[in-house]
Amino acid sequence: MSGPEAAPAVGLKMAYQSLQQEYLQIPLVTRAYTTACVLTTAAVQLEIITPFQLYFNPELIFKHYQVWRLITNFLFFGTVGFNFLFNMIFLYRYCRMLEEGSFRGRTADFVFMFLFGGFLMTIFGLFVNLVFLGQAFTIMLVYIWSRRNPYVRMNFFGLLNFQAPFLPWVLMGFSLLLGNSIIVDLLGIAVGHIYYFLEDVFPNQPGGGRLLRTPNILKVVFDIPEEDPNYNPLPEDRPGGFNWGEGQRLGG
Repeated sequence: MSGPEAAPAVGLKMAYQSLQQEYLQIPLVTRAYTTACVLTTAAVQLEIITPFQLYFNPELIFKHYQVWRLITNFLFFGTVGFNFLFNMIFLYRYCRMLEEGSFRGRTADFVFMFLFGGFLMTIFGLFVNLVFLGQAFTIMLVYIWSRRNPYVRMNFFGLLNFQAPFLPWVLMGFSLLLGNSIIVDLLGIAVGHIYYFLEDVFPNQPGGGRLLRTPNILKVVFDIPEEDPNYNPLPEDRPGGFNWGEGQRLGG
């Protein structure tokens, strides 16, 4: 094929390569989790699977050994619509900023945070009537990022201006306005605060120490030495292009 007929094919190939390159530049954990969420939703939309095969059900998990529900209930955010897109944007944005910021070069620690947060939410899920925990997990990521960036000014839909630590509570208020249960948001905030306290607060108190230690097996699997030891990582609050939850440092 040559001439004008080849131009569309070449253009498509270049667009595909560019898209592939951008996709592969997303940090490992963010890429894996976001992709799993999108593929799970696509599978439900195409009726390959149903939400009834994914939701959190202790009886089915522990009595009928449907252990995959321990994972799949974190991957489904509902059918494609505003709520799904809203959650995906926040999940991708704050998960990536954490992984490229305070967890840069510490992928194993980031994976351990995922496992610790998921474990706590599963335990709490036994006592509350929640069948999908993905939104709570997103709020946990937002909470941890916000506490580690307390002086970042946020703008929410161009209507509210506030500092980063208030972002999880603003999201909870927005969820309440949409008629959703705030139990999900409170669970995410609670688990996020537990991790933040154990990891960032308690070790720096008199008599305190680190209680959360990443297993060596995770470090062997996930931690790869930086190619350039003098690399200066981007700050976590770099602009993301979205008007909701966009950050700017005070005095900037």
